[in-house]
Amino acid sequence: MSFVAGLVIGLVVGLVLIVAFVRSENARSKHRSDLAATVTSFARMTVEDSRKLLSPEYYPSWVVFSQRQKLTWLNVQLEKIWPYVNEAASELIKANVEPVLEQYRPVILASLTFSKFTLGTVAPQFTGVSILEDGIDGITMELEMQWDGNPNIVLDIKTYLGVALPVQKKLDFTLKVVGGDISTIPGLSDAIESTIRDAVEDSITWPVRKVIPILPGDYSDLELKPVGKLEVKLVQAKELTNKDIIGKSDPYAVLYVRPLRDKMKKSRTINNQLSPVWNEHFEFVIEDLATQHLTVKIYDDEGLQAAELIGAAQVQLSELQPGKVKDVWLKLVKDLEIQRDTKNRGEVHLELLYCPNGMQNGLINPFAQKYSMTSLEKVFKHGSDGGNNINENGGEGNNGREVIVRGVLSVTVISAEDLEPADLLGKADPYVVLTMKKTGSKNKTRVVDECLNPVWNQTFDFVVEDGLHDMLTLELWDHDTFGKNYMGRCILTLTRVLMEGEYKDCIPLDGAKSGKLNVHLKWTPQPIYRM
Repeated sequence: MSFVAGLVIGLVVGLVLIVAFVRSENARSKHRSDLAATVTSFARMTVEDSRKLLSPEYYPSWVVFSQRQKLTWLNVQLEKIWPYVNEAASELIKANVEPVLEQYRPVILASLTFSKFTLGTVAPQFTGVSILEDGIDGITMELEMQWDGNPNIVLDIKTYLGVALPVQKKLDFTLKVVGGDISTIPGLSDAIESTIRDAVEDSITWPVRKVIPILPGDYSDLELKPVGKLEVKLVQAKELTNKDIIGKSDPYAVLYVRPLRDKMKKSRTINNQLSPVWNEHFEFVIEDLATQHLTVKIYDDEGLQAAELIGAAQVQLSELQPGKVKDVWLKLVKDLEIQRDTKNRGEVHLELLYCPNGMQNGLINPFAQKYSMTSLEKVFKHGSDGGNNINENGGEGNNGREVIVRGVLSVTVISAEDLEPADLLGKADPYVVLTMKKTGSKNKTRVVDECLNPVWNQTFDFVVEDGLHDMLTLELWDHDTFGKNYMGRCILTLTRVLMEGEYKDCIPLDGAKSGKLNVHLKWTPQPIYRM
């Protein structure tokens, strides 16, 4: 009897649960349907419908300005006035761009002007507008524009040889000669192409900020101004592509932040070398850290002929930490706009230091001009040339002076790791030779027999007369009964140790398949002055 009672109770409870579940699912389904209908109704709302629901004081601007609106009315008006806009804009662009072209004009050209400049007969079309609020006291209006125009731009190019070449320029940066042969002068096409690209980059793609006054007032605070200085040390390059059939390339470097002729820096040429060491210092004025970048181009000097580009690289200045030296190796590519270049063109080694105006931190900028001279030093300075120092590239140095940093460099060669075997038994007998570039003073560690992970822990002191322009080379050799075998090297400038006082680092060996060198550097300064 108890079994039958339990069965009946179980069936009743089960039926109750099933009925409750069905009703719950029906209710949820109806709720979802109602919610979907509500969302659909809101999606079909017009601006007028929303105005009936919201009072003016609670009326958000996004209801008035939808996320994107068509500008058919503006396009109709623009088509009507385009002939007048074209004439005015063409004259304005021509008047402003010609002086820029003159700044970039290659030395082989006598003049570079426009003989014809028109934006064509097809007006641009605005495809949409967006209104974005910053939540404070302003709005941002973003306009989308499409232009399938037919501009006609002709450059009037005159050379010192008396040859006039009218060159037609398309906006996709292709050249064709009108009534002449551009190949009659070697390197002319490349020079014109480079000139126009540099002019467009500097005058159109940068700066990204254009201040256009709408109401009378002083808007000078909105203009771009110098915000700091970039100190660049061009250290070396390695494994450069050889551009010469006989011998090796003669590389030199061109560095710039803005591609203006008087703001571009050129290194000296090192002949017959694919791994040149320059150790040259350059200074650039920075106006917009967020958008500007440093460009380095390595060329092969061809003498009387046009130099041939070996490769180029860029560094975004926004990646630099103010007051901190950044040591970088940059892979060279053929075209900075196309990053699919897989060919090995070599690498360039740079040291970068960005110093904002009024920088306040615990670091000392060794390139700064705050070091005073003694009376005796002033006598030597004025007695030597009485004026500005001229560097070896023909231009002024850092405001007509060079900072001299003297001190004692203590170098501890700690150990090496994962060296390549140098003998038939798979071992090596390594030792390190330390050399200061300017004085040629040398020291060397003891030999560690049959070891690929040697430990030395030896310290050497060097008296340095010009720390900013000296270099330390550490060469690793394998000692052999009948001579020695080269195992790689590390080249270090002294910039980092000058700023930080001392540091420890693990440095990969150049010229070796594997291997690292652990070193500790310490700087003890002597009086610093400038010449």
